[in-house]
Amino acid sequence: MALKAHKAILPRPFVGKTLAMIFTKNSTRTRVSFEAGMAKFGGHALYLHDAALQIGRKEPIADTARVLSRMVDAVMIRNDSQADQEELARYSSVPVINGLSDLHHPCQLLADLQTWIEHRGPVAGKVAAWIGDGNNVCHSWIEAARLLGFTLRIACPKGFEPDSTLLTQAGSAVELTGSATLAANAADIVITDTWTSMGQEQETGRRIAAFASFTVNAGLMALAKPDALFQHCLPAHRGEEVTAEVIDGPQSVVWDEAENRLWGQMALLEFLLIA
Repeated sequence: MALKAHKAILPRPFVGKTLAMIFTKNSTRTRVSFEAGMAKFGGHALYLHDAALQIGRKEPIADTARVLSRMVDAVMIRNDSQADQEELARYSSVPVINGLSDLHHPCQLLADLQTWIEHRGPVAGKVAAWIGDGNNVCHSWIEAARLLGFTLRIACPKGFEPDSTLLTQAGSAVELTGSATLAANAADIVITDTWTSMGQEQETGRRIAAFASFTVNAGLMALAKPDALFQHCLPAHRGEEVTAEVIDGPQSVVWDEAENRLWGQMALLEFLLIA
């Protein structure tokens, strides 16, 4: 938040520093926020798609980690495999950042929490309602609830629940239900995400049918507190997981949330490379 508040006079501590960004899954917000953040700090970011790397031609992840560590100051990776990310970090001598995996999306949570706090203050003791797929973003919300002391109610259809181990670890911080109305009742914030994530396109029809009663619409938002916020990590499919009336309405903070991907990730980079 301090960086955002002083964006007109940002320091340039990253002159001469380079971030390698490995993508096996495309992104708008992840790429632009990291690349712009490095530039604002005076550094440089390298966009590396797996198809243009030897890692895409079966070079061992450990070898890629060792090579990149000799050339750059940090690595960000956005891919399908949490296990591959952990292997990359194990053999890297520079910080490795999870830009998204099949299990977690922690950088998105930095932006989500920053946005919630900016608009409503401390989150401890409050109630967040997650409506939809128990996916990687949901998993990061689960971890946040456990660490920061708010209650997370998750509403999802049977068969699309979050990881059971994470639920167990979260204990009473998380409540799981099959009802979107129960989750949204008196909530301080309502969050959703696409029903079909990248790489799941072949499941679209099945997912649309399964999630038909989990659309965040005006009626659902009316069950939450009068000043409840709406968040979505984007991209959104209006008419599926959220109606246009909600995402484009006065309770929606999705554009602040998207902008805060930049400020949250700049703070993370500053912490990893300077602190």
